[in-house]
Amino acid sequence: MPDSQKLNLILASASPRRLELLRQIGVEPDAVMSTEIDESVLRDETPPQLVRRLAEAKALAAEVDTDALVIGADTVVACGTRILGKPADIEQARQYLNLISGRRHRVYGGVCLVRAGKKISARVVMTAVKFKRLSAPEIDGYLASDEWQGKAGAYAIQGRAGAFVQSITGSYANVVGLPLYETQQLLLGAGYRT
Repeated sequence: MPDSQKLNLILASASPRRLELLRQIGVEPDAVMSTEIDESVLRDETPPQLVRRLAEAKALAAEVDTDALVIGADTVVACGTRILGKPADIEQARQYLNLISGRRHRVYGGVCLVRAGKKISARVVMTAVKFKRLSAPEIDGYLASDEWQGKAGAYAIQGRAGAFVQSITGSYANVVGLPLYETQQLLLGAGYRT
């Protein structure tokens, strides 16, 4: 494709964090759309399989009339073999925070690029995060902030929960919601230029 033709880019996510991350690397989507998909975990599905499937499903679910590139992404938190999705309520959020308190857990980020309704490529990135041991008042205070709502694993590393992180191995942006290096490489490989 000649460099003079710029591909339109659609972000198939209503996440303000993903949009902000794209802007951080100089990528401004031409449109942002929310896609509704079933995020249920399939039987015997591992966290990397789940996050890849969800990222692909989100990108493919975007209804686009043009030859635009569509980027879909998802984030999954896992502690041991347990997948910690978005908590349904405050009690589930409390369970998740108690589970990852004082432990290392993994954050998987999936990103998928689709063009003309066909998958071009996808990547899965894993980041290891170690939380300090959380006291009951720390958990109560965090839950009272409502920052946990709608967040995989019941926390947002870019917010108050950043103070809980003892160490991180891998991509910080991945934990926020979008692995930037891999996303940029996918876009460049598809011929997208900012």
